[in-house]
Amino acid sequence: MGGGSSSRRLTFEADENENITVVKGVRLSESVIGRMKEPSSPTARPQFQQRSASGDHGSLGVNEEELKRRVAEEWALEQARRESEAKKRLKEDQKYVRDEIGKVLERERTASNEHLGRAILRERAAAEEERLKAQHFAKQLEEKDRELRKQDAYYKEQVARLEERSAQFYKVTTEQYQKAVKEVEAKFRRYKSHPICADLQSKILQCYQQNSHETLSCSALASQYLHCVNHAKQSMLGRGG
Repeated sequence: MGGGSSSRRLTFEADENENITVVKGVRLSESVIGRMKEPSSPTARPQFQQRSASGDHGSLGVNEEELKRRVAEEWALEQARRESEAKKRLKEDQKYVRDEIGKVLERERTASNEHLGRAILRERAAAEEERLKAQHFAKQLEEKDRELRKQDAYYKEQVARLEERSAQFYKVTTEQYQKAVKEVEAKFRRYKSHPICADLQSKILQCYQQNSHETLSCSALASQYLHCVNHAKQSMLGRGG
């Protein structure tokens, strides 16, 4: 990675004195420039001076090789630094992505919990509404039943009163009949008497015996009987006058 060779091509340039000072595409650090100014080794310095005496061409060749080596080292270090920074940025980006995903998931969980909470509240509200409706209907039924019971009691009371009046009417009618019979018997003792409206009287007695709790059903017979008695009384009084 860091110590491996790079496939990038290096281009060198020389100044007017044939000294290599510029490398295209690479920014040289101060340490490299300092090392370029120093000799490679103590033993190489006389040889370098000897070669420089023979001409600038040999010196240019030595400096170029040394520069290439040092530039390659610097380039490897630069590549390693860049790769390290890239890994660092990658880790930071991964951490940022994980954090953002966590935030999104947390927001989704919060929204889901809120939605679930609202759904539960709606269900509870609907159940409470149904309970109140059922309670209201039950109360209405109770009131209706109470009203019906009240009406039933009223009707029973009215029937009882009618039955009582019918019984009183029958009693008065019977008493009047007995009184009339006695009056007629006292007035016409010398004549043989016969029961007045005997058939109707027998029917009325039988009706009251059979319908002791529903005396109103005998009211028609009682009316006929009264009419028959009154007619008989008028007939007797007419004959007696």
